[in-house]
Amino acid sequence: MASLTPPAASGSSGSPGWITTPVEERFLRGALEVERTALGLLPHRLPARARAQCPDGQLAMAEAQPSGVRVVFRTRATAVELDAVRTRTAYRGAPPRPEGLYDLLVDGRLAGQGPVSGGHVLTVDMATGSAERTPGPVGTVRFAGLPDRVKDVEIWLPHNEVTELVALRTDAPVEPVPDRGRRVWLHHGSSISHGSDAASPSTTWPALAASLGGVELVNLGLGGNALLDPFTARTLRDAPADLISVKIGINLVNHDLMRLRAFGPAVHGFLDTVREGHPGTPLLVVSPILCPIHEDTPGPTAPDYSELAEGRLRFRAAGDPAETAAGKLTLRVVREELARIVRERAADDPELHHLDGLDLYGGADFDALPLPDGLHPSPEAHRLVAGRFAARAFAPGGPFGTPQR
Repeated sequence: MASLTPPAASGSSGSPGWITTPVEERFLRGALEVERTALGLLPHRLPARARAQCPDGQLAMAEAQPSGVRVVFRTRATAVELDAVRTRTAYRGAPPRPEGLYDLLVDGRLAGQGPVSGGHVLTVDMATGSAERTPGPVGTVRFAGLPDRVKDVEIWLPHNEVTELVALRTDAPVEPVPDRGRRVWLHHGSSISHGSDAASPSTTWPALAASLGGVELVNLGLGGNALLDPFTARTLRDAPADLISVKIGINLVNHDLMRLRAFGPAVHGFLDTVREGHPGTPLLVVSPILCPIHEDTPGPTAPDYSELAEGRLRFRAAGDPAETAAGKLTLRVVREELARIVRERAADDPELHHLDGLDLYGGADFDALPLPDGLHPSPEAHRLVAGRFAARAFAPGGPFGTPQR
C-alpha cells in the first residue's frame, strides 16, 4: 500500500504540491461500466450490450448521467480538484434546469459542494424530440480546507449531468478505499429514483436510504426509462448484488406504453430474468408513490406550459379516465396488479417482497409536500421517502434487514 505522507512539492498542474492521479475504474463506485474516451473516463449505468439494443436518445442521456456514481479514495489531502466535462440538458422554451453539483463527503459526512464550469449543452425540443449539442471546455471543481488526517473521501458526481472524468489532483497521495464488507444494494426505478428535483447527488432518496441502511448503492434509476425493458432486466441479472429493488409503474403510465394485458406478463418476465442471476437474493418490488394526475387518469404525460411565464414547467395527464376500462394503465391499477403478482409469486419465492409506494409518499404527504411540477418530489420529499424506505426495508425484520448470524 502506498504511503499517504505528503511528498516534497511538485508541480504537475502548475501549482506547487499538486499530485495528479489518473481517474481509474478502481476509484469509482456505482458505475456498471466505464468507457475510455480521448479525455478520460465516462461512467455508464448500463453496459454497452444493453445500450446497443435501444437507440433512444432519452435512455442514452439518462444512463450516462451518473446518479449514485462516486469517486472514492483514501488520503490525508487538505485540497482536492477534479477536472470534468459536463453535458447539461436544456429544454427549449422551458426554464433552465438546476446546475449539477458535486458533493464531497469526508468519512461519510458532507464537507463541500460545487459545480464545474464549461462543458457541453444539449438543447432538446420537447415538441419535436430533436436535440442540438453545443460543445464546451473542461471545467474544474475544487474543495479546500479538508481535515489534515487520513480519511475516506467520496465525490458524488452530478445525478443530472452526463459527466466525463478527466483528472484528479490532490495535495497528498491517494489510494483506493479498502472493501468495508458492506452489502451492495442494486436499485432500479424511474426519474424519481434517478434523482429528479433532489437537491444534490448524495441527497437523492436512494442515496439517502443507502446511507441510512449502511449499504453500497448501485443506482439504476433511469429517468423516463423504468419500462420493464428486457435489457434492463438482464443488466440487473448480471450485476453483483446482495439486495435488489425494482420500482415499477410511473414510466409505463407516462409513456402510455402498454395495456393491462401486457403488463402482468411483462412484470413476470422481468422478475424471472432477475431471478436467473439472483435466485435467493432479497428482491423488493416497490409500487409507485402518489402522483395525483395519474392516480385514475391514464397517460401519456404531457408538458403543461400554463405557468411557463412565471418560470414553472408542470405536467398533466393527457389520457381519459374512461380508457381504463379498455386496459389503459393508471397508478391505482398498477399498484393493485403489482401487489397481486408479488403475493402469488411469493408463495414459491420467500425472498420476494412488496412495498406499497403509498407507504413512502401518500395523500397526506402530498398535502404537506406537494410535487412541484406535478410529477417529481421536492428535496424535502426525497428525504421523507428515503427515511420511510430505510425504516421499512433495512429495519430488523424488513426485507433488507441485516441477516442474523
